[in-house]
Amino acid sequence: MERLIENTMYASRWLLAPIYLGLSLAVLLLGLKFFQEALHTFPLIFSMKEADLVLVILSLVDLALVGGLLVMVMLSGYENFVSQIDLEEGQEKLSWLGKLDSGSLKQKVAASIVAISSIHLLKAFMAAQTIPDNKLMWYVIIHITFVLSAMGMAWVDRLNSKNH
Repeated sequence: MERLIENTMYASRWLLAPIYLGLSLAVLLLGLKFFQEALHTFPLIFSMKEADLVLVILSLVDLALVGGLLVMVMLSGYENFVSQIDLEEGQEKLSWLGKLDSGSLKQKVAASIVAISSIHLLKAFMAAQTIPDNKLMWYVIIHITFVLSAMGMAWVDRLNSKNH
């Protein structure tokens, strides 16, 4: 009976595979939104103010960072929790694939969230005339919370690695 339970629990990791596949659909949706924003901006480029163009570019960078985060979580999560990704001989393989354990993945996700939050904060500061001060203050508090959380997770992981 114990063996059956253990085999069932181990096989249940495959329930995560459709979720990771769904993240690839999310990357596709981000790509569509990226190009929609870029194509929407091209006809307006000569009539836009520089600050508005910078805001659009920051939005595109934000989408690219979220896309990279999705790919990292999708591929390394699949490798860590479902199955090793076997690529054919000679096929290009990402240098980090297979090297991110759940701890380092967590740190990379936290760093990506801080980077994405930084872009949102920069966009808010650039549009500060249209954002109430109390809302801007909350953006800063939330960003600082992300930064402190990422630093705290890195510190705990460093403590754990010293203990092993």
